[in-house]
Amino acid sequence: MNKKLVAALSGGAALMLALTGCSDDSSKKLDDWAKTFCDPAQAQFKKIQDANAAMQTADEGTTDSKKVQQTDSAAFQKISDAYKSLASSLNKAGPPPSDNGETAHKDAVKELNALSKGYADLKKQVDGLDTGDKLKFADGLRDLSNGINKLNKQSEAAFKKLESGDVGKAMAGQKGCQSQNAPASPSGGESKKS
Repeated sequence: MNKKLVAALSGGAALMLALTGCSDDSSKKLDDWAKTFCDPAQAQFKKIQDANAAMQTADEGTTDSKKVQQTDSAAFQKISDAYKSLASSLNKAGPPPSDNGETAHKDAVKELNALSKGYADLKKQVDGLDTGDKLKFADGLRDLSNGINKLNKQSEAAFKKLESGDVGKAMAGQKGCQSQNAPASPSGGESKKS
């Protein structure tokens, strides 16, 4: 059950890591803007990846429910904090110097803050799950997975706007925004379109 949760969670990380593309740098202003955001963002992307990995390894089918709960709770907190830091970094970087940059920037900051709050809410929910009843606990994890999927869908549009065109190209040239060869999804990386 927790593997579905991890797959859903990795969608959020993949969404952030999707801020990369495969293109050359375009303009100095865009490159400078991308560097301002991407350099501090790198550590936050790593925290999200590490939290997802911790949750994946916490439930290998035989792990105690209490241990899974503790691991997921800590991971949700780390992810919440990482998204809050990403929102702060993006806010500090300001709108990218591009067409529609201000709107895309505002939407992306709003969505990052919403993701942070959403994961903080998920932490509260996982903390409240009954670990004494494995069936109830599994059902609770399933409900959390649905919540994560909803969060990811809400943020997708804003990121697509932010990463479009020359902004995406500039971000792709920054090491801090590159995916570090992270899989898009542990359960279905092969279905990714190129």
